[in-house]
Amino acid sequence: MGLVVQKYGGSSVADAEGIKRVARRIVDTKKAGHQVVVVVSAMGDTTDELIDLAEQVSPIPAGREFDMLLTAGERISMALLAMAIKNLGHEAQSFTGSQAGVITDSVHNKARIIDVTPGRIRTALDEGNIAIVAGFQGVSQDKKDITTLGRGGSDTTAVALAAALDAEVCEIYTDVDGVFTADPRVVKKARKMDWIAFEDMLELASSGSKVLLHRCVEYARRYNIPIHVRSSFSGLPGTWVSNEPPQGDRPMEQAIISGVSHDTSEAKITVVGVPDKPGEAATIFRAIADAEINIDMVVQNVSAAATGLTDISFTLPKTEGHKAMEALTRAQSVIAFDSLRYDDQIGKISLVGAGMKTNPGVTATFFEALSNAGVNIELISTSEIRISVVTRVDDVKPAVQAVHSAFGLDSDSDEAVVYGGTGR
Repeated sequence: MGLVVQKYGGSSVADAEGIKRVARRIVDTKKAGHQVVVVVSAMGDTTDELIDLAEQVSPIPAGREFDMLLTAGERISMALLAMAIKNLGHEAQSFTGSQAGVITDSVHNKARIIDVTPGRIRTALDEGNIAIVAGFQGVSQDKKDITTLGRGGSDTTAVALAAALDAEVCEIYTDVDGVFTADPRVVKKARKMDWIAFEDMLELASSGSKVLLHRCVEYARRYNIPIHVRSSFSGLPGTWVSNEPPQGDRPMEQAIISGVSHDTSEAKITVVGVPDKPGEAATIFRAIADAEINIDMVVQNVSAAATGLTDISFTLPKTEGHKAMEALTRAQSVIAFDSLRYDDQIGKISLVGAGMKTNPGVTATFFEALSNAGVNIELISTSEIRISVVTRVDDVKPAVQAVHSAFGLDSDSDEAVVYGGTGR
């Protein structure tokens, strides 16, 4: 009867009925004898609506004030949820990220957690209360400004609190029944996994799987916090993400393929006519790094013998595309490349599985499936447990469906259900 951290996404608390349903689930956990800490996201599309409102007022809002605005969504959710729990006869206290002791760096809109000092949360639990924490936010260590953690911030808040409080499990409640072999909105016969290793989940998350974000899984693996991904709309068991299966009955041979993920949130930049000599690539990516932009896939072509020039292509978030183009344009006099090409009509498809490195034929089957679906490949990237390709964005859905079927991942049972319509 230990401590449980539960996180509820925006679709789970989208309206008053959803909040009351979540409150009943939390109270049931409390009645089972557990101490309960709850991390909650903003209601439904509240965050998107606040972003739209900010852009109407100011095209480029100041980072500090933008964070102050966005954190209002979670504060609304936590207060309403505390009210709903009290209405069921149980005591609950709500806390902002700063009150909960979530300490971050000073990078607004995408801060990283430095430390968690949950003194007030422990006190609330010791007094028999249910603690409710606003996700997605913290307070900067130096200036004490309110910060937001960026995409997937509430998941990361939940895992960080679970680690700091030495919780038994971090339950991530969403609007699907667990982690599927593909996005159930794209592949109707996607199969729910009972368990997946941290390593495979990290690859799926970094490749576009939306049910868990990479930072959340990375944090959980570092502190060995088991994650249980479940739906707040059903009572079905979900998917465990951990080093070992919950019962300790790891199969003799892990499945070759864990799943197929896709991502349409990236863009591609090609630096054309780069002098093929030492240091040029370093200069390009230093300019990108100095602009605080993360990149994903990188491909350099063989240089043309006649000119001694090459092209370097890389992918990055669409939201960072304009900033990256500006950074490279400023560096053109140093790098002396010919031109830049920007393309945001791309999609990435990834095949993930720890078993693929010891099974011949996986790569061949993957590319045959894409070929049979008439999908052209623009970039290729591989690791020991992942193969990723970049295609046209219109080819993503048929590509995912073809690869999923080619590896026998389609379920024979009922179609996967997305209760809230978002898959998060």
